[in-house]
Amino acid sequence: MAAQKIHASTQKFTEIIDFVGSTVILAGGNACLIIEVTASNFSLLSKREKDIRIYSYAGLLNALSFPIQILVRNKRMDISSYLNDLDEVVKKTKNERLANYIKYYRSFVQEVVTINTVLNKAFYIVIPYSSLEAGAKGVSQTQLTSKSQVEAFAQSARKTLEAKASTVLSQIQKFSVTAKVLEKNDLIKLFYDLYNETDKIEADLIEPGINTAVVTGGGQK
Repeated sequence: MAAQKIHASTQKFTEIIDFVGSTVILAGGNACLIIEVTASNFSLLSKREKDIRIYSYAGLLNALSFPIQILVRNKRMDISSYLNDLDEVVKKTKNERLANYIKYYRSFVQEVVTINTVLNKAFYIVIPYSSLEAGAKGVSQTQLTSKSQVEAFAQSARKTLEAKASTVLSQIQKFSVTAKVLEKNDLIKLFYDLYNETDKIEADLIEPGINTAVVTGGGQK
């Protein structure tokens, strides 16, 4: 018996159906909202500031009546463009002494990057939503087969997610850090970057609708 061809694409494994505003519509009647939180160096804080952060974090957890996911992403930084900018500054600088200082600084930065891996830490709070939270009405939204169904589901999910996000954001303010809810363009860039670490995002990804696969695979666009 001949083996059947597998037609499923890698896009199916992302479970992403669409992005509507700040809401990520997922398969199975699920959705989520993502909050990006700015990073800070905890070791450089004073003891009082550290205690405030710790107690504020405990307050955040105690204030929750719904589950959240905390994602810490380490991404290797590419500073080649920064080094190129320094080279341009050296070329345009008329002060020879200042140009030499910039050269020394550039050499120092390049040496640090060569010896050590420079990572950029990004922090995200993922707030989930299930159609089952809407009770019996939500059961019919577990299968989203049309655009109108997706839009109706997104509208009901957004109300609940925004209420949850308001609770989280009010607690985050006590950390003395900034946070923002990611909107559609930022969400598309984030997921594209997560699934294609070595590729650069293309301009057509931020156009309305999802016309390009989030997972390209093997450099194929």
